[in-house]
Amino acid sequence: MNKKQLRKQIFQKELQIKKLHLHQSSTEFCNQLYNSLILEKAILKKDLDNLEKNPLMEFVKKTFSSKEKLICDYWKRS
Repeated sequence: MNKKQLRKQIFQKELQIKKLHLHQSSTEFCNQLYNSLILEKAILKKDLDNLEKNPLMEFVKKTFSSKEKLICDYWKRS
């Protein structure tokens, strides 16, 4: 999937969520549908974020970033 398609699907999910929110009743089906739409939208957004990441920059950041020290690292013996 390309970025344009993902953005279109995210927009469609947002519209569905808004429509459902306006007509929300207390039924279990409505709540399940609402929750599944929120989850699908989050997955699509994550896919879009992953497409927008530059793999080379991610590699450089990972390689040159300082390693986070944990308190237990101070007592490790080499």
